[in-house]
Order: sequence, then structure tokens, then C-alpha cells
Amino acid sequence: MERLVCPPRDHWAARLEAQGFDYHTSDGVPYWSEGVCYRFTEDEIDQLEAATDELHGMCLSMVADTVASGDYHAFSLDADAAALVERSWKRREPALMGRMDLCFDGRSAPKLYEYNADTPTSLLEAAAIQWFWLQDVYPQADQFNSIHEKLIAAWQQRWHGDLRTVHFASFSASREDEANVEYLRTTCALAGHATIELDIQDVGWKGRQFLDLQDQPIDQLFKLYPWEWMLDEPFGQHIASAPTEWIEPAWKLLLSTKALLPALWKRHPGHPNLLAASFDGRLIDGPVVAKPRLGREGAGIQVFPTALDAWAERASTDIVIQQYQPLPSFEGHRPVIGSWVIGNQAAGIGIRESLTDITSNTSRFVPHWF
Repeated sequence: MERLVCPPRDHWAARLEAQGFDYHTSDGVPYWSEGVCYRFTEDEIDQLEAATDELHGMCLSMVADTVASGDYHAFSLDADAAALVERSWKRREPALMGRMDLCFDGRSAPKLYEYNADTPTSLLEAAAIQWFWLQDVYPQADQFNSIHEKLIAAWQQRWHGDLRTVHFASFSASREDEANVEYLRTTCALAGHATIELDIQDVGWKGRQFLDLQDQPIDQLFKLYPWEWMLDEPFGQHIASAPTEWIEPAWKLLLSTKALLPALWKRHPGHPNLLAASFDGRLIDGPVVAKPRLGREGAGIQVFPTALDAWAERASTDIVIQQYQPLPSFEGHRPVIGSWVIGNQAAGIGIRESLTDITSNTSRFVPHWF
């Protein structure tokens, strides 16, 4: 694994905008890193793929066992949310996608930081934009990236070949969310389905079903909107009784929270792809990270020299304590690997890098090849 300087393409910003990636720069600061890239060996790519598949399998087993036991205490789900999880899982409602954030330096085993299995973003960059970059800059090379093809296949297989009308909802005030949903709509349409986009705030309820602004029934809804927020919306009270199929399914409530991390560590202590994690940080030796159970984009994450320090300042059922594993440094640039799961298969990676150990929404996206 190497970080390389590569020649910027002529008119690269215009190229990105023509591809639908018009948020490549924010407030004058580039989000897309045009002049650098990461190069991997084939063996390193194999390691990332294998680790992603194994971790995802461990997550599915955890969901199955949690539903079988009925014990949702660690996930802080009320009875109504737990019932949604159980119904969703027992109906075998299929997942579409998720993104694991991994620590990897090419020498040690990949380590799971967290799993955004409900509302992952940076999809457009990972699936399409860095692939176009590869064709322009390193056309003879390869890339760990079958995200686009696997998304189309997942849409084709979802209803056993039947064609549906799928609504896509996001929070339109976020251009990044909007662009990710636009891209997903494209993959769904390429699979033959009709698609309709709307703002999450325009989801309405009438009688016994959800409707869009044209009073069309919402039978299938992809929502780039967290499940815990969905349940707090005015329409949340109707979710349990509605015939709508939700994408992602409600059982993702167990995977979209950092409560997943202690659950995995309890089931697989010492696993090479896991970091020690607990709600009781006093059980972890050495430096630790305190993470909000429902935090996103690095919000609220703190590093502490010892677990006792973390416990003294942040002790709470809404805080997860995880073993501190610093990101590798490439001359001060610290990459986190976003490893995508489409359906139930590892599908590719996207890399975001920061100048600090905490990856946030200001981190830059860097393309890769091998």
C-alpha cells in the first residue's frame, strides 16, 4: 500500500461535474484529491475483500442471534422498534448496501472501526467517479470496484425479476445526499425499475398507506435517512402498519449503531479484524476512543490516554469505548478504507484521508488502483 503523486487531468473539475459530482470542492477546499492516489498489491486487495466478507457474515449472525434471544437492551431499542426489527428479519427482507470503515496499512490485518449499514454515503465517488479517473489516468491498471455492477444486479434480483416502482427519499438540503440518491436511482433504473425521487419531508400518510406528493402509493422506498430519525418523524407511528417495503430494512437498526462493536467483540474476542469494544471502558487496556452510539461523520469522537479517563468523563449508556487504533500515516496523511458491501458481498473500496486520526465530513476522497 503506497500513497503516490499522480498528474492531475486537464480540466478535471469540469470532468467531475459532467459526471454528476458537482460537490468536489467545498468553500474553496477540495474534497476530491485529484493529484494523489493509493496503490495496492493484489494480495492487499484480497485481504480487504476477505475481511469485509467475514465481518459482514459475523454481523448477520449477530442479528440472527439477537432476534432469536429477543434481548435488545444493548441497542437501546424500545418495544416498537424491536418489533420492527423482528418482523423485518423474520420476513428475510434483503439489504442493499453498507460501508465498513477499516484501518489498514498493508502490513497488519484490517481492523473494523465501525459499520454504516443504514445510510452510507461517498457512494458516487467510490462506485463511479474513481472508476472514470482510473480509465483516464491508469487505463491498464485495475481497481477493487464492482460496486456499480453489483448494485444493478441487486436491484434485478430483489423482486425475482418483477419490475417495480421505487421511490427514493433523502434530505434535499444536503447536495451530497441528493447526488448519492440520484446515482442509486440510476442503478435501479438500469435494472429496469421505474423510479421517483422525493424529499423525506414530503412522505405523506393517508388512510392505510404512505403517499408521495402526487398521491401515488409508496410501495417501495429507499431512504437515505437514518432509521432512528425515521421513527421520530410524525409519520413514524405509521411505519409498523404500512405495507411499504423499506430499503434499508428495519433490521439494519442493529447494524447502524456503534452498539454493534461491543456485541461483535463479546462474540468474537481477540478476532484479528476487530478492536476491543465495550460499554464499560474500564475493561479495555491502554488508550481508547469514546464514540457516541449514534454518532456520524466523526462527530463526538474523543481519544483518551486510558479507559479510566474516558469512563470518568464520558460514562454513559450512549457511549461506546473502543480500543484506540491510530490510522496509518503516509507523510501525515491518514487514510481510512471505506469497504462496500452490496447485497451480502464485498464490492469495492473508497478511501478518505485526513490530517488527524478522526475522519470527518471534511476528509478528502482519494482514488486507488492496483
